Amino acid sequence: MTRMYAILAAVVLAIILGGVWLLTLGGRSDDQFAQCRSTQIAGGAGAIGGPFELLNSKGETVTDKDVITEPTLVYFGYTFCPDVCPLDVSRNAEAVDVLAKRGQSVTPVFISIDPDRDTPEVVGDYAFNLHEKMIGLTGSPEQVKAASLAYKTYYKAQDKSDEYYLVDHSTFTYLVLPEVGFVEFFKRDETPENMADKVGCFLDAL
Repeated sequence: MTRMYAILAAVVLAIILGGVWLLTLGGRSDDQFAQCRSTQIAGGAGAIGGPFELLNSKGETVTDKDVITEPTLVYFGYTFCPDVCPLDVSRNAEAVDVLAKRGQSVTPVFISIDPDRDTPEVVGDYAFNLHEKMIGLTGSPEQVKAASLAYKTYYKAQDKSDEYYLVDHSTFTYLVLPEVGFVEFFKRDETPENMADKVGCFLDAL
């Protein structure tokens, strides 16, 4: 009887594992980018990103549809940032150049979370000086907050009575694809080459 229970348990376990394998396989087949993903997002990739309305370097109102016309690397920062933003955005620019050499076109975007100081002209000059393809965006405090909420970013200005105030903020870079939306984020420790490799995987899977 004990042996029969053992056999029965083994059969049940095999069925369960087989079901898990099929579910996993099915999940992968539904996700064209499964082989490229290196991060997990609570709620899935669809929980991040979405429509936004901001101002470009000319002071013109633009939407996400106007800006994200090809694979895009989106970063939220501010031009007065003393160290983190310049390093991160320069890394993104280098990754774009690596991808260009491989025949893959990607646009870097810089969205300011300091609209009080970052006028359209200021953010536009900042972006262009970092990369000729980079798009600089700003907006009203309400517009910036809405874009930040869509991408689940964090920012908080320190005491603004000091004209040299700093802004605490998250430092992720987001890969967004036209007609698809957000698909991946990158942390600060990614090198330009590693980022290019990962971005390239998503582009190849399109």
